Amino acid sequence: MVFVLQNRYICNTYISIKSQATISIRVDHTLKKKFDSLCEAFGLSATSAFNMFMKAVVRERKIPFEIRADNAEITRQNAISAFKTMRQSLEESGVSEMTLDEINAEIMAARNERR
Repeated sequence: MVFVLQNRYICNTYISIKSQATISIRVDHTLKKKFDSLCEAFGLSATSAFNMFMKAVVRERKIPFEIRADNAEITRQNAISAFKTMRQSLEESGVSEMTLDEINAEIMAARNERR
């Protein structure tokens, strides 16, 4: 058994104690419980998991997973823009609005062409 006091030799073994810092974050209570539960299942504490994350960020010099904007709003905006562009193009070409049956028929024709 080896004991260490203030970076001193004990039992002819030298172990260096690195200085520690504390990080305090606020998270949703439910999220924390789920995170703690998963960490426990992995055999880790939340502190160990965060240390692993921070070491990966420093080592790789990037966040080790993709961070994206909320796709729902971007997709919605793109869909509205595409719809307006398509409608304007149809109006300019003189094509009248299609019925649902006509739209479905075109979709089926396009699918059949791909087969």
